[in-house]
Amino acid sequence: MGKITPLGHRVLAKQVKSSDKTASGLYLPDNAQEKPDVAEIIAVGSEVKSLKIGDRVIYKTYSSPIKIDGEEYLILGTDHDDKEGDVIAIISK
Repeated sequence: MGKITPLGHRVLAKQVKSSDKTASGLYLPDNAQEKPDVAEIIAVGSEVKSLKIGDRVIYKTYSSPIKIDGEEYLILGTDHDDKEGDVIAIISK
């Protein structure tokens, strides 16, 4: 599959894997881990102004992943025209 470019006010993102270990050092099985709500931006649509490739964002957890070449990604909408998007915050480095 070739390069994927989201349209308009959308971004392509990959979920950031959550830690499988607690702060006290215990390992958690996959089914006990929370679904991550943090993603890294992989590509941006032509009308996205506030995000760039490599940004880490918090997104609404109801967003459904899609599979591309066996990898899971998210296509998320961003704010535009006073409508709320799927991306709700940028995580500062």
